[in-house]
Amino acid sequence: MYRVILDTDLAMGAPGSDIDDGFALALALADPDVSLELVTTVNGNTDVESATTLTVELLERLGRRDVRVVRGAADPLMRPRLARTSGSPAVPAPADGSRDPAPGRAATEIVERILAAPGEITLVAIGPLTNVATALLLAPELATAVREIVIMGGVFLGHTNRTGMPGEFNIWVDPDAAAVVLASGAPLRFVGLDVTRQVRLTREHAGRMAAEGRPFGTFAGKATEAWIDFLEDRNPGDESEHGSCALHDPLAMAVVTQPDLVTWREAHVDVETAGDITRGITVADLLTTADPPAANCRIATAVDVAAFTDLFLDRVRAL
Repeated sequence: MYRVILDTDLAMGAPGSDIDDGFALALALADPDVSLELVTTVNGNTDVESATTLTVELLERLGRRDVRVVRGAADPLMRPRLARTSGSPAVPAPADGSRDPAPGRAATEIVERILAAPGEITLVAIGPLTNVATALLLAPELATAVREIVIMGGVFLGHTNRTGMPGEFNIWVDPDAAAVVLASGAPLRFVGLDVTRQVRLTREHAGRMAAEGRPFGTFAGKATEAWIDFLEDRNPGDESEHGSCALHDPLAMAVVTQPDLVTWREAHVDVETAGDITRGITVADLLTTADPPAANCRIATAVDVAAFTDLFLDRVRAL
């Protein structure tokens, strides 16, 4: 059994918002080999207050009020919060009677949980790395106490092709936090855009989820359709964004218990924290020279698309 803390900037549930964090949370709950012990929230796809509200609401929708949710960082470590232009608006405060998040601070909770069970807890980070970096700065010994940190972030064998956001989103939002994590010495696995852009959820998948009549499937199917609509409107010239959306975060969640879904390669990764032109770009040394630097992580370089898609759909449909 894998004991997991999930750190997320979840936006699923806001109209037309990004959905992959929500599917990652659902997949964690559907995996029989995962014990989801804590969810922490962070600024990213939406503001941290909205992410917290939406996480609590999604757990209630999935019948898991027992999972503790703790609010985390509202801003990046060292720079102003970036203005949002995505389809993830802030959401209203929860209605009367809704469950509040648990008291406390995400970074402190992460430290306490992992240090209390050294070698047992996997931290899965699918948003900007602000909470994770803060936890490592508060308690550097966390690097040797955590079982592993699995991160959805970065692009290593290509690039984003976007001058306005040269780094992958999670790294770009808080590159300073990513630099802290990479320098920490913790066991790290990165699942980046090299592989996540290949795994897609289509309108057909969404329609099938909604038609099966299960409460979560109906909700998730409609949310998927709305997100694909947004992507098509925002990127009319990008054929890859027509008719489907990438399942970035669910793939990172899936490899916790199914590492063979992707191909791994050791690397030494650094992140650009300076100018806007290169902000958040991850540079991966693949250790091919005669005197390579020491590896500080493993990166995913290929993915079994069919195997992951079947696994994802089977588990989500069961919710």
